[in-house]
Amino acid sequence: MGDGLDWTNINIRYITYGLLGLGIIGAVGSFTAANSPIWAPLLAILYMLGAALAVITFKYGYFIFPFITQKTRVVQIMQDNFEIPPAQDVIIKSSGGLYYASAYLGVKIYESTSEKTPEENVVYSEYFERAISSVRYPVKFAMMVSVLDMSKERLKWETRLAEARLKLAREREKPDPDVLKIDRFEKEVGMSEQQIQRLVSGFKPMGALTYMMTTATGLSKEAATAAAKTQANELKATISNALNVEVAMLTGEEMLRCFDWERFVPPSTEAMENAVL
Repeated sequence: MGDGLDWTNINIRYITYGLLGLGIIGAVGSFTAANSPIWAPLLAILYMLGAALAVITFKYGYFIFPFITQKTRVVQIMQDNFEIPPAQDVIIKSSGGLYYASAYLGVKIYESTSEKTPEENVVYSEYFERAISSVRYPVKFAMMVSVLDMSKERLKWETRLAEARLKLAREREKPDPDVLKIDRFEKEVGMSEQQIQRLVSGFKPMGALTYMMTTATGLSKEAATAAAKTQANELKATISNALNVEVAMLTGEEMLRCFDWERFVPPSTEAMENAVL
């Protein structure tokens, strides 16, 4: 493990609970020690600090902890000797004298095949086949689907539509607008409008989470990691261009979710919605 520290099964959720516990202790203590000029302010500060850190950890832990582990050279050891390096961008395992490194990518699809004509779907399938045929290593595509609540789904898409329109308007108003951003925001607006129209017409909404996984080998952890990242970047460019989708490298908690989904999928629609990539 080098000079790194070993953390076993670190979970941002547990850290959040611990910080909430500190906040609760501070809140209770500040009331019970209200007459103390020394302890009351200290416990009140503990309450506010614990509550604030809990919220920050829960919302931005996936970004904060990879940064911390990278700076402190922390190595996370998981069950079955899977290892997560400080950068938290791959998952590594040693077997048979080789190191295997797996990288994960999230896929955001803005166009639905149900909205396309049969001819357009044929062309879309051909693009997908051409993209896959150009990849020279095994790739795993995974998708989880579930039936969603109609009213909640419509409110969600109406909110997304408003946000996308606002982003598009702001980008267009810039003196030097980014063409790529405008194109992405226009796709988001179009997708949101289509989804709302489908919901209004009585279509039963389905939720989907899509991600990809690629694995590379090497004689060392560094070699396997570098190869996995190279494959992931090639895959990102190939799939995003061929299918007109947004592909992003997953790190930290987002990557760990995908790793967990290899064994257990979210048990409910709510759990799936709370784990959006």
